[in-house]
Amino acid sequence: MSEGVPVGAVEANFDGLVGPTHNYAGLAHGNVASQANKRKPANPRDAALQGLEKMRRVAALGVAQAVLPPQARPDVGWLRGLGFGGSDGAVLSQAGKADPVLLAACYSASAMWTANAATVSPSADSADGRVHFTPANLSSQIHRSVEPPHTAALLKKLFPGRRFVHHDPLPPGRHFGDEGAANHIRLAPSHGTPGLQIFVYGCRALGAAAGSGGEAGDKVTRKFLPRQTLEASQAVARLHGLHPDRVLFLAQNPAAIDAGVFHNDVISVGNGDLLFCHEAAFRDQSDALREMRRKYAAMNAGSLRIIEVKAREVPLDAAVATYLFNSQVLTLPDGGVLLLAARECRADARTRKYLEALPGRGLGITAVEYADLRQSMRNGGGPACLRLRVALSAREWEQVPPGVKFDEALYGRLRTWVESHYRDRLLPRDLADPDLPKECEAARRGIYRILGLSA
Repeated sequence: MSEGVPVGAVEANFDGLVGPTHNYAGLAHGNVASQANKRKPANPRDAALQGLEKMRRVAALGVAQAVLPPQARPDVGWLRGLGFGGSDGAVLSQAGKADPVLLAACYSASAMWTANAATVSPSADSADGRVHFTPANLSSQIHRSVEPPHTAALLKKLFPGRRFVHHDPLPPGRHFGDEGAANHIRLAPSHGTPGLQIFVYGCRALGAAAGSGGEAGDKVTRKFLPRQTLEASQAVARLHGLHPDRVLFLAQNPAAIDAGVFHNDVISVGNGDLLFCHEAAFRDQSDALREMRRKYAAMNAGSLRIIEVKAREVPLDAAVATYLFNSQVLTLPDGGVLLLAARECRADARTRKYLEALPGRGLGITAVEYADLRQSMRNGGGPACLRLRVALSAREWEQVPPGVKFDEALYGRLRTWVESHYRDRLLPRDLADPDLPKECEAARRGIYRILGLSA
């Protein structure tokens, strides 16, 4: 299917293949689904197969699709850095006895949600005409803070050569908390033309009152702490050489964060010249959308299309429960725009009613489909969470290792491997099983071989 990608610039979807340690440890504070399913049985095999089916559908639509392998788990080296010693088995045993959270963190499969892997700026936007990557430091959550070194190394493998610039993750800590592309939107007439990059932040960290959620104008969150800071977003924009006239920094609505919108991509998503968002997405939303339209028009990019869903149409709690705005918005080769939503959107009467009417309203979305991602959704990750979008020219796409580009043959090999090497049931207490690390490493190495990458 990769051979069918259109000539010219593409927006490639790099989906994370779910790893064999997918479980519901409930580590993600502020993630309503993660907390609700804490300690329930997970099915890593189904999780990976569901993700593969989504990739297969996207590729079949003629959209560029690629696969990111799971990270090595358990991360024993991370535990050694915390003072545990001896054999790998001894390290894991000591960590589990010291605090089960440490054991769960080193086993976390959360890197599957590659929308958090990095922020990416295409060559059409950067001052030096190259593609820029900044891996997210994910410092707000212990289990996600394990990921950045592995993510950085993998991105360098997938995007080699002088056309790509790889920055280090920002310094860890609350002042520069960076959650990657999950808090970033790019709007442009096409994937190969200059675009408006929108960085969405939860708080200003510098100068914020100690112990608060951080400043958000005259409002702060009261239930959950914001994860993305303005300072981190500004730093990434500087590193990527983005022109100030083509950058916009917008604050999340604190009420949305407290409702479970831990990342902006749970409440808004953009693609091409179309933004799909809830009316509670941004602080001072009317002003935010007005400034978005102004900046976009000033680029001579044409008119921006915005679909703003009102609370009377889809209440905020329904949007969070179904991950309506974590759908993928895909521009198809024939010019149509498909919204690929989680199956939970169809099961909920409110979101189903809205989506059934959406294609006929002439707002820009021409079709709606649903994907079964139940395993990921129970941990707080919908269709858009599972992919990192990278806008590439045709020559840049050619530089990506061919083994990771999705086609039917790759789908078959990965499916067979997952079916034979992944467990169909995993509980947090199973992380103490001494056989699990060997199973995970064998599964991971096989996936790397299938993708033609060195492990």
